[in-house]
Amino acid sequence: MASSKLLEVGTRAPAFGLKDQDGTLRRLSHFKGRPVVLYFYPRDMTSGCTAQACEFRDQFPDFAALEVPVLGISPDAVDSHRKFADKHDLPFTLLADPKDDSGTPAVCEKYGVWQEKSMYGRRYKGVVRTTYLISPTGRITHRFDKVKPKEHAALVLQKLHEIA
Repeated sequence: MASSKLLEVGTRAPAFGLKDQDGTLRRLSHFKGRPVVLYFYPRDMTSGCTAQACEFRDQFPDFAALEVPVLGISPDAVDSHRKFADKHDLPFTLLADPKDDSGTPAVCEKYGVWQEKSMYGRRYKGVVRTTYLISPTGRITHRFDKVKPKEHAALVLQKLHEIA
């Protein structure tokens, strides 16, 4: 299995249109003129993904004060995102990137986060936890790799303050 490559800082963020937890189509272009936090996570309702989402929830007033939208993307379906958002009172947008006929979520692939992983000796494709900061002009200004869910939102916020 070949792995896709994470996007480099300075690269134009690939355009996309995905449905949010309410079934509304959201495009990256809707956020043009503002910085955007785009975080990719493996799966709704898992311990690490819940910790990461709740960190963003708890820090959300600080992101809102900077007028920076937070968008979470995973291969989960719209209804799964709705349940996840409701259960944890998530005030930000979750986007569903469903797998295509080949088993690949298109946006995760475009951003290089759909990669080969290994657990207990079994190899499989999945989302590597990665966050991109996207500039108001649509360029990637920072990439966070190997994200630690419980510390992540504060680090992203710190970076936003540095570049603001």
